[in-house]
Amino acid sequence: MRSKWLVLILILSLAINAGVLVSMGYHYYVNASNTPSAPCPMSPGDSHLYQSLGLSNLQLAKMEPLAQKFHGRLAELGALMEKKKETLTDLLQKDSDPVKIENLRKEMAAIQDDIQKEVITHITELKKILDPQQQQRFFDLMRQNMTHAQSS
Repeated sequence: MRSKWLVLILILSLAINAGVLVSMGYHYYVNASNTPSAPCPMSPGDSHLYQSLGLSNLQLAKMEPLAQKFHGRLAELGALMEKKKETLTDLLQKDSDPVKIENLRKEMAAIQDDIQKEVITHITELKKILDPQQQQRFFDLMRQNMTHAQSS
């Protein structure tokens, strides 16, 4: 009788351990497969501004590739700008050649201009996907975020 209890306890323990392992594996799989997209520079936190608009599945399907392209391009331009900032710091520290510094400043201004063009193009493309109420909500949120960013 005692050995039956030990076998029953062992089986129960194995079942509980297996359940815990399966549960942990499931949560790992769900979290690992749910890769978050890059945060939107126009929206605070980890969400994109358009995610609070109540988009349909069709709109989301159109929006995701657009957002990925946009954020990829912004990342490229941001990395290029960081290199230019480092170069500017080196020039200001070592060399006082005003021509080199001015040329670098113009290059940095051109990158900023490209970033602004990308943002405007992205908003224009995004606007085509949204219905009029979503457009209104989007621009209200954008105004709110810009006002909040200025006051911070």
